[in-house]
Amino acid sequence: MSTFDPTAYLPDDLIERIRERAPIHDSENTFPEQDLDELRDAGYLSILVPADRGGAGLGLAEAATLQQRLATAAPATALAINMHLVWTGVAKVFSDRGVPGLEFVQDGAVAGEVFAFGISEGGNDLVLFGSDTDAVPTADGGYAFTGTKIFTSLAPVWTKLGLHGLDTTSADAPKLVFAFVDRTDAVVTGDDWDTLGMRGTQSRTTRLDAATADAAHVVRRIDPGPNPDPIVFGIFSVFEILLASVYTGIARRALDLAVLAAQKRRSKKTGAAYSQDPDIRWRIADMGLAYDALPPQIATLARDVDEKVDNGARWFTLLSGVKHRAISMSKHVVDQAMLVAGGGSYFSSNELSRLYRDVLAGAFHPSDPESAHSTAASAWLGPLDS
Repeated sequence: MSTFDPTAYLPDDLIERIRERAPIHDSENTFPEQDLDELRDAGYLSILVPADRGGAGLGLAEAATLQQRLATAAPATALAINMHLVWTGVAKVFSDRGVPGLEFVQDGAVAGEVFAFGISEGGNDLVLFGSDTDAVPTADGGYAFTGTKIFTSLAPVWTKLGLHGLDTTSADAPKLVFAFVDRTDAVVTGDDWDTLGMRGTQSRTTRLDAATADAAHVVRRIDPGPNPDPIVFGIFSVFEILLASVYTGIARRALDLAVLAAQKRRSKKTGAAYSQDPDIRWRIADMGLAYDALPPQIATLARDVDEKVDNGARWFTLLSGVKHRAISMSKHVVDQAMLVAGGGSYFSSNELSRLYRDVLAGAFHPSDPESAHSTAASAWLGPLDS
């Protein structure tokens, strides 16, 4: 039986402070720098770094539990921190499998570096399998990257940006290059994050103009397209599991708020609490049944990654599937919570109103519903006839 205690890393008082700040950052459209400072001071940025390198030595399963807890307080903070944890999680996937190259990410996280995720590009539905960003070799073995990345969470505060680009000029081209660049004048962060929800992530557009990664920070050169390389598996597995965790945390908070509302509200017609109304009870039961399915699924897949279980070609269906189910479930639960809470939840000052807007962002993260269904169809039916 697991003895993991999430409050050891995210104590109640820290969670409450983060929860109190969340509506302010949503209203003002600002990045939660105080949240980041407190999480950094608590060692949260290095929870996935092995203990022998100065981190907490947690596994992906424990990190997923923590991210669910953090998301109950501030979904945008959790989603922003997710992007840093993705890179430390990939570094753990590498080190667990004896693959060198990302030790600097682990050491950087312990030292307080903030790693951002620069993979998404407008119109690039290849995602990890291709890039519209130019990666040009430099004389010292590094690369200069020129292109535009979108949805770069942690935009105001990151210190290193993990990204990919396409090398079309080397003798063995084309090659997808994964590397890390510093924040320099060659990296321009836009001020364009004015969105419906998840406002605190400040996931702004990033423009690269020959932003250089030195040779020590060039992590991988691989063939474009589906690839068994650890960088692809590492990013995809950690990203999907932690993303599912954040949205599952949103669902848990919405369910808790719905329960509180049902206990507090009373019917003028009967004088009884809404918690005694059969329709409300059915609605909350439906929310609970939907929510309960996700934490065990996330935990199982995360443990499989931690324990290096070989799920073969099934991995991509399992990972895209858990993300898709988490988003669908969370949206359903928040919808139901709004109905339980009544018209007051429609006011922007109501926490459920913010959760309702935040949860909508889930549909836009990879794997999107189309990709998840295509992957599942191929797994069960085989590929489309050519």
